[in-house]
Amino acid sequence: MPQWIFDTVWFSPVYGLLGAIVTLPWSLGLIQRTGQRPAAYLNMLASLLAFLHSGAALLVGQEQLPRELMFHWLHVADLDLTLALHLSVPSLLALTTVNSFTLLAQLFALGYMEKDWSLARFYGLIGFFESALGGIALSDSLFLSYMLLEMLTLSTYLLVGFWYAQPLVVKAARDAFLTKRVGDVVFLMGVVALSGLGSGLTFPEIATWAATADLPPAVWTLLGLALIAGPIGKCAQFPLHLWLDEAMEGPNPASVLRNSIVVAAGAYVLIKLEPVLSRSPVALDALVILGTMTAVGTILMALAQIDMKRTLSHSTSAYLGLVFIAVGLQQPDVAFWLLFAHAVAKALLFMSAGAITITTSSQDITEMGGIGRRMPVTITSFVVGSLGLVGLFPLGMFWVFCRWFVTMPTWVLGLVLVINFLCALNLTRVFRLVFLGPVQPKTRRTPEVAWPMAVPMVAMIFITLLTPVVLRQWELPPVWGPWQRGEVLLLITSGALGIGAGAALELKRRGVRSAQRWWRLGEDFLAYDFYIEPVYQATVVQLVRVMSRLTAWVDRYLVDGLVHLVGVSTIFSGQLLKYSVSGKSQIYLLTILGGVVLVGLWFLGNGW
Repeated sequence: MPQWIFDTVWFSPVYGLLGAIVTLPWSLGLIQRTGQRPAAYLNMLASLLAFLHSGAALLVGQEQLPRELMFHWLHVADLDLTLALHLSVPSLLALTTVNSFTLLAQLFALGYMEKDWSLARFYGLIGFFESALGGIALSDSLFLSYMLLEMLTLSTYLLVGFWYAQPLVVKAARDAFLTKRVGDVVFLMGVVALSGLGSGLTFPEIATWAATADLPPAVWTLLGLALIAGPIGKCAQFPLHLWLDEAMEGPNPASVLRNSIVVAAGAYVLIKLEPVLSRSPVALDALVILGTMTAVGTILMALAQIDMKRTLSHSTSAYLGLVFIAVGLQQPDVAFWLLFAHAVAKALLFMSAGAITITTSSQDITEMGGIGRRMPVTITSFVVGSLGLVGLFPLGMFWVFCRWFVTMPTWVLGLVLVINFLCALNLTRVFRLVFLGPVQPKTRRTPEVAWPMAVPMVAMIFITLLTPVVLRQWELPPVWGPWQRGEVLLLITSGALGIGAGAALELKRRGVRSAQRWWRLGEDFLAYDFYIEPVYQATVVQLVRVMSRLTAWVDRYLVDGLVHLVGVSTIFSGQLLKYSVSGKSQIYLLTILGGVVLVGLWFLGNGW
C-alpha cells in the first residue's frame, strides 16, 4: 500500500481538475434548486483527497529514491515532446503545500463568499488553479511547465476578473493578463530556442546539455534573458510588477493563493533553469539587478499604501526579489527555502486581511482602529504571520536568513537587513492602524469571523509556527558559530528597530496629508508606485496605440485599396471585352492572327 501511494501521487493534480469539471452544472446554471453550496463541497472534497494523497506520499517518500515518470505526448521525426514528472521529497513537499493551502483557502472562501451569487464558478476556477499549481510542483519538463504556467495565466485572468461588473476589476484582469503575456511570449522563444539547440526539454537533459554545450556568449546571453522573462512576469518583478497590485481587486481567497504559491510558481521554474542561466553572466547579473530594484522599490511603495491588500502585495514582490537575487547568485537551495517560508507567512497575513475586510467592509487602513480586542483569532494571525515574515526568532524566515548568511556577499547582507527593517516597519504601521487606537465608525461592530474563516487561520498559525520543523528536514537551522553571531545579531536588531520605528511613527487617519510640500510629494511618489503607470501610458501604451493606428491606416488604404483596384480593373476589363463578342468566327480568327503577328514582331524587334 505505501508503495502504491507513492507511485500514483502523480494523479494528485488531477483531483482539482475533476472538481472543476464536476462543478460545471452549477456554474452554468443547469442546476439551481440546490443552490451553489454543493459545488463548493465537491471541490473541497477533491482538494481534501489531493491533500491526503500527496501528504501520505510525502511521508512514504522519505524512504524512497527519487523517481522519473515519462509520458511521450508527441513524437514526429526528431521532435519528441515528453511530459516528465519528478517524484522526490522537495517536489512532494511543494505539492503538499499547494494542496494544503488550496484546501484551507477553499474553506476560508466558504465564509468569505457565503452570499456570492456565483460561488460555484469561483470554486471551479480554484480547482483549475490547484491543478495547474500541482502540476508545476511535480513537473520535470520545461515544455509541460510552460503549458501549466499558461493555465495559471488564464486562471489569474478569470479570478481577478471574477466580479466582472465592476470597471476596476475588468481593468485589473486585463492588465494582469497582458502583463504576463509579455513575459510569456519571450519565455516561449527561449523554450523553442532550447529545443532547437539540441537540448531535450526535461530539466535533467537541460542541465546535462548546459554543462557541456559550446555556444557563443551572445547566444547564452539571449537564451538566458529569454528564459527569465516569463518568471519576471509571473513573480511581479520590475518592470512587469504592477499587475499584482491591481490584482487585489479580485476576491480575497484567491489573493491568499496568488500572493503565496502562485507567484512562487514562476520562481520555482526559474530555480530549475539555474544550470542554463549559470552559463550567462549577463542573465545572472540581470536577475540580481532586477531583484534588487524590485525588492527596494516595492517595499518603499508598501510604506505609503493605505489599502491593506495592496501594502501586503507590494511586500510579496519585495521578497520574490530576494528569491531572484538568490538565483542570480547561483544559490537555488536558498531560493527554494525563501519561497517556502514566505508562502506560509504571506498566506496567513492575507487570511487575516480577508477577515478584516469582510467584517468592516473596507480595505482602507486609515478607516480602521480598535478591533484587536474583538477579533482575537484575526489579530493572532496577523501577528504570527508578521513575525514569520520579518525573520524574528524562532520562526521560518529567521532560519532561512541565517543559513543564507553563510554564502551571501556583504552587500546582500546589507540589502536583507534594509528589507527586513522596512518590512517590519510597514507591518507595525498596519497593525497599529487596524488593531490599536480609537474605534472608528467602520469598526464599531467588528465581531470575530465565523468558523469557516477562523479554522483556516488557526491551521495556518500552527503551520507557520511549525515551519522551522519542516525546514529542519534539510538541516536548515545551522549550528551556531563565531562566523554567524554578528549577522544574526544584526538581523534581530533590524527587525526590532523596524518594529520600534513603526511603533513610534506618527500615524495619519483618512484625509490627513502632510503640510510640508516636499514631504507630501514624496508620499505621493511612493503611494502612486513611482508614477510608473503614467510613464507606461506615455511610452509603451502610446507607442502601441500609434503603431495600431498606422497598421489600421495601411490595412484600410493600402491593402484594401490594392484589393479594390484589382476588383475594379477586373470589372472594367470585363465590361470592355463584352463589346468584342459578336458571335462571328471570322472576327475571332482575325483577332488571334493579329495577336500572333504582334507577338512575332515584338520578338523580332528584341533580336530573338
